[in-house]
Amino acid sequence: MTVPEYVGVLGGGRMGAGIAHAFLIAGANVVVVEQTEEWAEGAKGRVLSSVKNSVARGAMSESEDDIAKRFSVATTPDAFANAGLVVEAVPEQFDLKLAALTGVERVVADDAWIATNTSSLSVQRLGSHLGTPSRFGGLHFFNPVPASTLVEIVVADTTSDDYAIQAAGWVKALGKTSITVRDSPGFASSRLGLAIALEAMRMVEEGVASAADIDVAMELGYKHPVGPLRTSDLVGLDVRLGIAEYLFDTIGPRFEPPQILRDLVALGDLGRKTGKGFFDYGTEGAK
Repeated sequence: MTVPEYVGVLGGGRMGAGIAHAFLIAGANVVVVEQTEEWAEGAKGRVLSSVKNSVARGAMSESEDDIAKRFSVATTPDAFANAGLVVEAVPEQFDLKLAALTGVERVVADDAWIATNTSSLSVQRLGSHLGTPSRFGGLHFFNPVPASTLVEIVVADTTSDDYAIQAAGWVKALGKTSITVRDSPGFASSRLGLAIALEAMRMVEEGVASAADIDVAMELGYKHPVGPLRTSDLVGLDVRLGIAEYLFDTIGPRFEPPQILRDLVALGDLGRKTGKGFFDYGTEGAK
């Protein structure tokens, strides 16, 4: 299986840049669309820096310059006119994603696939606002995308069977492993990962153990490569809070965000991206 010849990515932040990188090194022509020239240039820098690292590691047979020729950035969705697949990777807010997806659908070809990288929002609900929901589904990548090996394919009742087949082929061509899950709050990965993370946060809040010791318990006792609190810092505590609030509303009280998570987000201590969360990334000391 191969990736589509032309792939669009809407949103050039950490996730969008990572998704663009993955399709680039798999041989696709990729365009990333951002809202402003400044943001587009920032996305360009992130993607090309990631490509440079891959070439330096010997992960690519192509040169950095040759790969760069297949990459571009733009500020309007019109750039997706030739795309066989567009992946939406804007922040995890329903209205924002909906506006982005409807904008994409207006400009892509009738036979183009559209995917959302949402980690928890309802694919069915998003798709219900599209003119052709059968060509729409979830394609949930994990952070950091270049190093991660899993992609969660999410299918709604309205998603065509062919989407799931095509998506599995794309993921295989990216050198990653896919799982296919039915659309439900949090899907499989976010729901399970968050359940462990929220309990770990409550344990810190209750003084059961330090963040460092809780993570070591899961790393050595259960063979997790990274503990739940450091993983939360990597994901972003604001992102964790948003998902927890959504699952609390849709599933029930077992996903109620602990106060310690709300407090850290209110302080602006969002994890790795701000330098501090459950761990301090200046000194690597734990809370």
